[in-house]
Amino acid sequence: MTTIKPRVLLTNPIHFELQSSLASRCELLLAPDPGFATIRRLAADVDAIVVRAQLPPDLFDHTPRLRAVVRHGVGLDMIPVEAATARGIPVANLPGSNTQTVVEYCLAAMLHLRRGVATLDATLRSDGWAAARPLADGGRELAGGTCGIVGVGAIGARLATVCTALGMNVLGLTRRPASLPAGVQAVDKQGLFSRSDVVVLCCPLTEQTRGLVDAATVASMKPGALLVNVSRGPVIDTEAVLRALREGRLGGAALDVHDRQPLAGTEAVFDAPNVLLTPHVAGISDTSMRAMSEAAIATLFALLRGERPPNVVNAEVFSQDLLRPALMVPTGAPEPGHG
Repeated sequence: MTTIKPRVLLTNPIHFELQSSLASRCELLLAPDPGFATIRRLAADVDAIVVRAQLPPDLFDHTPRLRAVVRHGVGLDMIPVEAATARGIPVANLPGSNTQTVVEYCLAAMLHLRRGVATLDATLRSDGWAAARPLADGGRELAGGTCGIVGVGAIGARLATVCTALGMNVLGLTRRPASLPAGVQAVDKQGLFSRSDVVVLCCPLTEQTRGLVDAATVASMKPGALLVNVSRGPVIDTEAVLRALREGRLGGAALDVHDRQPLAGTEAVFDAPNVLLTPHVAGISDTSMRAMSEAAIATLFALLRGERPPNVVNAEVFSQDLLRPALMVPTGAPEPGHG
């Protein structure tokens, strides 16, 4: 069988060196925008999609050639997995590929909110030493406090280790309490939110977690507590969080994910006090982008060859008659940047 170059769609760019490498091995399409109409049009005649944007819920009704979908990351809420399974299309994600980057973001956010280093810097520059130095009096150490982690998977477990090393007590809310790392106490939702000085949300968005942090939950949090959301925007009731910040009941919030993305700049979060806003970048660094892109390419070509990598999330498709024939595609990858 003659080796062919598959046709691959990127919903968004991947690491620039790995994107060049991928382009040497396939016919590469890069969506000019992540709109549903654009993705539907481009996906109609491709063999594979690398996903970094929300896919239309009906996409797989219009992709007769599609053989593989790879999430460039971990969260699967961007992909209608059940619809893919019904069409015999394997879907894979990249568990663990950005764990360290997200954990470092959480730590940076916690330190930012507790120590106000950026505010100290800005005040020193604008108003001088005498104005800036007293601001440090309001800072608080993380050590001795309690961090509550909602969703103790790869990210939550690594974060728990870091927090323990900093001298924090760690509580965990998870569906699998037996899998909690040593030193992490399993608690229910009420116990976690009422006892934690810092709550970090790193759970997936599901029907069970949508609206998990509602007004009553926010009201149960300790006065001055922090909330860090690296999960998904709809996991929290944003207005309830903003109201608690305005009333001084919460000490601060770091929001990397939002109800609607991208933010337009006019949303109420921009006027709330003690909020760190970032544009869904907790899992993005040069290091993690390279790792995710390498893993996405390797997984993509494995699926196209008809192989079953361990990170396939709907492995049942391999026992279905709907699974589309494998392609004879290259097995070796050129060096990044040499494609």
